[in-house]
Amino acid sequence: MPDCQPPAVGTAGMRFASYAGKCRQETDMRDRLPGHGLGLPVVMPYRPDACAAASHEIATHQRIAQKVAQLLGRRLQDPPEDLVQWRAAYGAAGGSPYYVPFDTLEVAVATALGIHGVPDLFGGVVPQAFVATKVITHPVWSPDAAAPAGWCRTMGGLIEDVVLPGYSAFAVADARRAGRLLLREGRGRVKAPMDKGGLGQQVIRDAHALDACLVPLEDTLATTGVVLERDMDHVRTCSVGQIILDGVCLSYHGTQCLTPDNTGGMVYGGSSLQVVRGDFDAVLRLPLDPQTRRAVVQACRYHQTAQECYPGLYASRCNYDVLQGETAGGVWQSGVLEQSWRVGGATGAELAAFAYLREHPEVGQVRAVTCEIYGRAAASTPVPRDAVIYFDGDDGSVGPLLKYARVETDAGP
Repeated sequence: MPDCQPPAVGTAGMRFASYAGKCRQETDMRDRLPGHGLGLPVVMPYRPDACAAASHEIATHQRIAQKVAQLLGRRLQDPPEDLVQWRAAYGAAGGSPYYVPFDTLEVAVATALGIHGVPDLFGGVVPQAFVATKVITHPVWSPDAAAPAGWCRTMGGLIEDVVLPGYSAFAVADARRAGRLLLREGRGRVKAPMDKGGLGQQVIRDAHALDACLVPLEDTLATTGVVLERDMDHVRTCSVGQIILDGVCLSYHGTQCLTPDNTGGMVYGGSSLQVVRGDFDAVLRLPLDPQTRRAVVQACRYHQTAQECYPGLYASRCNYDVLQGETAGGVWQSGVLEQSWRVGGATGAELAAFAYLREHPEVGQVRAVTCEIYGRAAASTPVPRDAVIYFDGDDGSVGPLLKYARVETDAGP
């Protein structure tokens, strides 16, 4: 598991100002590129529904799109007000944007943007919106339980042995019944399907707590659903994932850590990834310990089954969180928590690994990390000189926050 405290190297002073200046410099250079018109290939960030996102999420997404553009040798193009008209003109000029969406896209939206497959975006496309959320990880509690149109009722049974015990529900009555079934074996966890970074979750110990959690969800349950899942002790969260960028496939395994945010709550604090060239099979050829190997195998099963159960799903960036720990009864379990087919917390590390491996063709694997630090430490922490900073400032929603990524060239597998 990565240490959430970064190495004490680099210089903290004037960090934010120098980062902002670097961004301005890169933007100025981009604008001076020859062929700035429609014919030059572009990378376009796409976030039409991100108005409710925290400013650090939007800034990080913009910086990731900028980094992707740099790696692809393209200029960054913010979406114009009339995207349809711009696309028509751009297509007529023989161009095709490469998109970096803020969220996983529905196929109808992707098609309208001119996205038709993995080479067209850094992210993923799903046939229905719910497929991009946590709800597909678990079945509904009975064959007659409510479910959205397009729901695959067989997926839950196919991946039952690679996920933790749990249910998804789209009606209050179903959630109550499923939750009571779960509570027979110990504590449960109620999870909002679309929340990120461990947010939107509550631990339940009895039916009263379950019912209280469901009250605020009554108006939205039919459209977003809710996840009810076994709660665990002494846990670690593994990450298994893959990116396909510029025709190159990299895959990885790793771990996540938690860190206190500015309210004292424990949130995502970073990832440490071992990144290799090739598909998931290349990860499985590494000398993995039994627990890590199980996490990779479980993620691969989830990955394959989701594609089989939901035709039309494709992704150039995928990440699977696998939780390993003990139940209240002391039984060790391992299971996939959720999928991410969009830009995520580990993306900075993924791109750092991509850049390093492209620059060093003789190297077969590398370790890359992301780090997120809150509070006073965010302003005073020295940042490694080789790190790429994705956010450094005072976010209006979460307060002071520092986010960066780097490659650890001195780390072994």
